[in-house]
Amino acid sequence: MEAFIRPGRHPRNWIHRANTPASGVVATAADEISLYLQRHYTFPSVHVQRMVLRTDGFVSVHAGYAGGELVTKPLVFNGDNLVLNFATSAAGSIRVEIQDIQGNPLPGFALEESPLIWGDEIEHTVRWERGYAKATSDRPLGRISGKPVGLRFVMKDADLYSLRFR
Repeated sequence: MEAFIRPGRHPRNWIHRANTPASGVVATAADEISLYLQRHYTFPSVHVQRMVLRTDGFVSVHAGYAGGELVTKPLVFNGDNLVLNFATSAAGSIRVEIQDIQGNPLPGFALEESPLIWGDEIEHTVRWERGYAKATSDRPLGRISGKPVGLRFVMKDADLYSLRFR
């Protein structure tokens, strides 16, 4: 029962049908989707308002400025690269550690070896320097692909929307 889009401050948006999507979700660019909402229903000032979201931006794991962590359950992946869809503030960041199933960092993929990731990207390939040095430069995760691992994300003022291996 939580609202995805709230009516806002204008009192004319707090009546019936004033927050109704006009035509569903529409792809408006390669990296964005839009919703069009009807506003001020039954008033002469009725209009349509465009709301913009990043691609796959409906749900995220969020950490405030004080920071937070997410540790996944053990997973088995196929692929050579970890790709993130994320957004941070200018002061925010994400770091990623790959762990064995006991929670120990894998050599070359420890938190201290993770790059400081910041910005706003839909497809960001994570590159660990030692992880790359031990693998071929095109296949940093190739040596652990198919083995159970856990991912530890340490975040500060950041949203992690999705992750995938490819």
